[in-house]
Amino acid sequence: MSLAASTNSTIIPCLRYRDARAAIDWLCEAFGFERQAVHADGDTVHHAQLTFGNGMIMLGSASGGGEWGRHIVQPGDAGGRETQSPCVIVANADAHYARARAAGAEIVIELADQDYGGRGYACKDPEGHLWWFGSYDPWKT
Repeated sequence: MSLAASTNSTIIPCLRYRDARAAIDWLCEAFGFERQAVHADGDTVHHAQLTFGNGMIMLGSASGGGEWGRHIVQPGDAGGRETQSPCVIVANADAHYARARAAGAEIVIELADQDYGGRGYACKDPEGHLWWFGSYDPWKT
């Protein structure tokens, strides 16, 4: 018996941003995400859902408050390093790379063909979160 729910995506990365409203705008412009839901009061984003194809990320404003917030630090508070990152499958890695670079994404691993298949690159968003975008689709191997 599977424990997974029957839905589009059973794993959804969740991120926190100091300026979540600006992050939402940037993620949509630079990476091609689309707003599905944004629940906010003023500058505080309590919960947002951004989609990319049939995938999704959720995000909110960073704070040390609450049970969840006490367990998370921002990349800037950890020497610019991450302990995990979203991996996003794109139809055209070259076009996505050009879009992200034009929007100011910090490229940390240049676009290249990968030994395991596909083509991809890694970048950081304005608050230092690490992202991988590539054409390799592990569901099709």
